[in-house]
This record gives sequence, C-alpha cells and structure tokens, in this order.
Amino acid sequence: MASELTKRTSPSEAARILVVDDEPRLVSALASLLSGCGYDVTEAYGGKQACELADTSHYDLALIDLRMPEVDGFAVMAHLENRQPECGVIVISGESSFTAVSRALRRGALDYIRKPYDPEELLAIVKGVVGKQTLLKAHEDVQGRLEKSEALHRYIVNSSPDIVFMLDAHGRFCFINSKIESLLGYKPAELCGKHFRHILDDRDVAKGTYALNAPDISADNPRTLEIRLKTRGSRRANRYFEVTAFPIAPQSWTYNSDTQGGGSGQKACYYGTARDVTERKEAEAFINFQAYHDLLTRLPNRALFKDRLELAITHARRAKQKLAVMFLDLDRFKVINDTLGHAMGDRLLQAVTQRLEGCLRKGDTLSRFGGDEFTLLLPSIHGKDDVSQIARKLIKTLKAPFQLGEHQVFIGVSIGIAVYPEAGNNMDQLIQNADIAMYHVKARGKDSYRFFSESMSIDSTHRLNLERDLRMALERGELRVFYQPQVCASTNRIVGLEALVRWQHPERGLLYPRDFLGLAEETKLIGQLSEQVLNQACQDVGPWIRSGHSDLRLAVNLSPIEVEHPRFVETLMERINANHFPPGNLEIEITENVIMNDLEQISQKLRELAAMHVRIAIDDFGTGYSSLNYIHRLPIHTLKVDQSFVKAIRNGADDACIVNAIVAMAHGLKLEIIAEGVETNKQLEYLRALGCHQVQGFFYGSAQSAADIDKLLIQTRLQNAVSG
Repeated sequence: MASELTKRTSPSEAARILVVDDEPRLVSALASLLSGCGYDVTEAYGGKQACELADTSHYDLALIDLRMPEVDGFAVMAHLENRQPECGVIVISGESSFTAVSRALRRGALDYIRKPYDPEELLAIVKGVVGKQTLLKAHEDVQGRLEKSEALHRYIVNSSPDIVFMLDAHGRFCFINSKIESLLGYKPAELCGKHFRHILDDRDVAKGTYALNAPDISADNPRTLEIRLKTRGSRRANRYFEVTAFPIAPQSWTYNSDTQGGGSGQKACYYGTARDVTERKEAEAFINFQAYHDLLTRLPNRALFKDRLELAITHARRAKQKLAVMFLDLDRFKVINDTLGHAMGDRLLQAVTQRLEGCLRKGDTLSRFGGDEFTLLLPSIHGKDDVSQIARKLIKTLKAPFQLGEHQVFIGVSIGIAVYPEAGNNMDQLIQNADIAMYHVKARGKDSYRFFSESMSIDSTHRLNLERDLRMALERGELRVFYQPQVCASTNRIVGLEALVRWQHPERGLLYPRDFLGLAEETKLIGQLSEQVLNQACQDVGPWIRSGHSDLRLAVNLSPIEVEHPRFVETLMERINANHFPPGNLEIEITENVIMNDLEQISQKLRELAAMHVRIAIDDFGTGYSSLNYIHRLPIHTLKVDQSFVKAIRNGADDACIVNAIVAMAHGLKLEIIAEGVETNKQLEYLRALGCHQVQGFFYGSAQSAADIDKLLIQTRLQNAVSG
C-alpha cells in the first residue's frame, strides 16, 4: 500500500502532517509509519511544541493525543482552529470516555482512533481524511467534514454505555439509542415523537423543563442535572440519572436509517446523554442515613435529634410557643440484656421503639440517644398537661410484658422532662435538665416521670460532688460496717446481727445509708460497695462464730441491681468462700419487689442459694406485693415486719391488725419472723404475746461498731455462763 501511495504522490504534492504526543517513542513510531507512505511529517513532543510549530508552519492534517501535560490535546485543537482552521484533526488517544470523545467531536475532530491502533487501519483513515481534505480545498465544500462527524457520532452513540438522545425544537424525542431499553424498559421507537416529560418522574418535571429553557445553555456550557426517570411498568422503582444536554444547530444532524436506536425524521435541536447513577445515589443515601440514624432501631440518632431540636427552638422562639424535651431511660434493661444476651436485648429495643412510636403525634421526634436511653422532642405544646398526658401514655404502653422468644420480660421507663423556655432556652440546657429530672425519677422508685425544677439543678451539683467523694471513699476505705443485734423475744439472747453500712466522710462526718445508697445504685457503684461491706462483715462475724457463738446469724441487705445480675449466685458464693464464712450462718435480705419483677429468674437463684444453706429473708414485708403464692413456692426462711407496722402498736390491737396478720401468716407457713423498729417495752410485750420470734430496734440499742459488738457478745457469754 505504501508503494502505491508513493507512485501517485510526488514529494511536492505530499500532505503535511503534524504528529503530536508527549511520548517520544510513540511520536517517532507514528512519524516513521506515515513518512514511509510518502507524507511530509513533523514531530511535536507535547502540546506546547505543537502550538509553537503551528505558529510558524502550515499543516494539512494533525494527529493529536488528548491527554498531555501542560497543554492538552483540546488546547492544541483550539490553537489550530484559531491559527489555521483549514487544518484537519484526527484524535489518536487512549482516552475513551464519552465526555472526552464528545468534546473532541464538538471541537471539530474528523475521526477518532483508539490506542493501541492498527497501522493499516490508521493509514486507511489518514488516507481518507487527506483525500477529503483535498476535496474540501478543491471545492470549498464542508459537507465531507459533516458526514465524517456523523460517522464518528454514530460510532460513539452505538457503543455508549449511557442513554444518548436528541430532542426537536418542541422537546420531543427525535432520536434515542437502544440503551434506554436495558435501563428503563422502553423501546426507542415507542418514545420517538413523544415529549421528554413522558419519562420524567413527576417530582422532577419542573426541574427538567427549566434546564432546557435556561438562557445560558450552549454547546460549551451544557446543562447537567440529576433527575429521576420513570421505569416502564410498576415492577421496578424509578432510577436516578445524571443528564447532560445542550443545543445544536438543526442542520448538523438528522435521522439516518443506518443509525441504531430510533428516529422521528425531525431535525434535532438538543443533544444529550443520561448516565445511570442510581447505585451512587443509593450509596450516598445509605451513608447519610448511617450518619443521622441508629441502625438498630432506625430512629434518628443524637446528631439528628440535636439538629431538629435546634430548629424547633428557633421556631418556638419566633412563634412564642413552648416545646418539651423528654429523656427516657429503660428500667431493668441491663439485667435483661445481661441475662438473655445482647441479641435479645436488641430485639427488646426494637420492640420498645415500635411501642413508643405508636404514642407519638405528627411532628414529634423520637431518638435513640445511646444504649437504653431515648429522647423525645414535643414541639408546639400548650402546657405541662399535654406533656404529662404523653408521658403517662408512654409509661403505660411499656408496662405490658414483652415476649422475646420463650421469655416474657417486664421493663419500665423513667422519664425526665424539660419544658422550653422555663427549663432552658437552648439545646444543651434542655437535654441536660431533662436528664437531671430523669435521675430524680430513678432515685424515687423509677417507672414514673418528673418535670425539671431549679431545685434539681442544685441537687445535681451536690450529687456530682457526692459521687466524686463516694468513688474516693471506696478507694480510701472510708466505709464502715455497723451491726444491729437481732434478739430472741423470749430469751433476750442475741441470735443475729444485721450489717449496716456507714460512711465516715472526711468533712461531713458519719453518713447514713439514706444519704448515699441511692446514689451508689444510680452510678453502678453499689456492687463495689456491697463487696466491701460483705467482706468486712464476714471478717468481723466469722471469728465470733468460731469463738463460741456457732449459731450467730449475719444478715446483709442486697440491692435489686445485685440480685438481678446474672452472676449473682456465683459472685456471692465466691465472696463467702474467699472469707471462709460458713454459708449456713448467712441470711440475705431482699424485698418483695425484687422477686416480683422477675419471679422466674429470682426464684431459680434463691433455690440455688438455699441448696448451699444460705438463708433467705424478705425485708420490709407487707409494703410490697405480699403474695402468699410466691411465699409458699420459694425457699424463704424469715419474714421481717416493716417498722412502719410496728409503730402502729400504740393503744391497742386495732392499731396493730397488720402485724397480727403477718405474724399469724408466718406461723401458718412455719417461717421465722423478725419485727424491726422495736423502740418501747409496750411494743416488745405485744410482739411477745403474738409469738413473734425475734425483734430488733432501738429498744436494744442502735447499730454499733464491731468493737462494741465484740464487748456485748463477751458480756452476754459471761452472763449466760453465770446464769448457767
């Protein structure tokens, strides 16, 4: 083929070709190939040199790479168009993106050759272009270039991964490629002649229509926007597309029967592409959802809640309205989570979420703040009555049992409430004060609600200081164990000792349990505190038992948090064994409420302890559920009559009817009974007459230190020896 071209082309008639690439090896190879065919070839190593050569020499054709440093191929094309517009351009590049090739076409490229190229194909294209260039120069006819542009366009369109379309002056499809069928389900022929609104999602019709009518849209400034396009039928959801469109001269392209896709025969006035970006949009939406939602419950998270609260405060301030923030903390969730496992805990949180959402008004925002804590924003309220009604509704809906697989569990909720603007005029204050109010609910028995008041803020400051001191007290060993004797009502002999904790505060003196036990439970320090108390009590009472008081009983109170813990039995026995304390001399005191909160689990634990000879006492009996059924079923040894009933013994049997009933019931069930708070001889005599086994209270003395109890036991032993 080279010999034929040489015969027909004399050196004086050879076309002058400029080869432009930033790779010297590629430039030399291409120049050698073209020179061998008789062309007059000039080599340009990069776009900058090409522009300099174009300023001083004339060329018939330029073969240009698009991707070059400093000055790229598009800049060279623009420079040639400005300095010698009659020079034809063929793009020869590894750049295959539709955007780059389409841009080259708009700049006037006559053809496009992908790297790596086939030499024979390249020479054929060059030969064709040079021939047409000669024809253009001879007849001054630009039709050849238009035809070549159409051929290049046809190549690009038919191999494009995107939807390519053209619209007439009225916005109707006059061409659309076959990609529309695989992406949206339409056949090109059925869309041609229809307005492009036909495939726009109803929500994006206005946006799409405005884009084509924008005054500044042009070939060099195309309009790009993201819109949703309808899929054919209802089986598939509408999809997101990135659409790029720009106007073209009507005479630059008309429908050709060789073009794949479809056509209406109308002249095109707009050219565009649509790229499917659904997966990217879905990924962005999921990432955004993750950033602002809790994935377990699908509720707004802390960040989104704060954003909405900020907006609600701004609106309330302008409209002079009130709003409320609720802080919700689930009661007993940790016990259920630790006992049944995290999977069940997650299911419980999801079930709680569903119930809470059923109580909301339109416009309310429920958020999972973290763990088992939720926050609730109530905008546009009239007053506290509105909030109280919702709070009661929330408490009621969570009281019903939850079924988790084979387990039926009960939880409650403590709710703190802060109302804007009384309880704070900014986001942080409202959340903090609602949290403070919630802790006051926890301290007063849980499963209720309270509104924040200024006095709580003072209490909160005091609470923080006390919490700090309590943590230090546990580290420094400031806790003390005192003992109150439990005395046989008939013989006045000491049969047991109840261990009572005191705190020797370095500044405030001796503090009683009412001053710090509630705080210890709230801050989860109760376990560490109880461990220290039990260890000390075992170390004190153990030697007394071994020195002659073999039947002496040690009674210890245990908090609900300890008893409900899944490892309660193991932990308790580990402490007893570590201190070499005989289990048969230990009596644990728990309240009725602890048992009834989870009868199945607590019953099993108590049976395990009873099997190891640990005694069980029900403290404050008569103030809780008082179910004869559970008393009969459980391994209970002792009932402790609450001191409030003992105080009722004043002027006769009528005031002590509850005590009479409890003692009679204990006898019937063959249980021991201890009356607390005995302060007078009259109370003691009355209880003796009823047959009450044991008593304790100020009548026999207040709680005493270990040293004082040691003296008392020695004195008692001497008295018994003398009387014996």
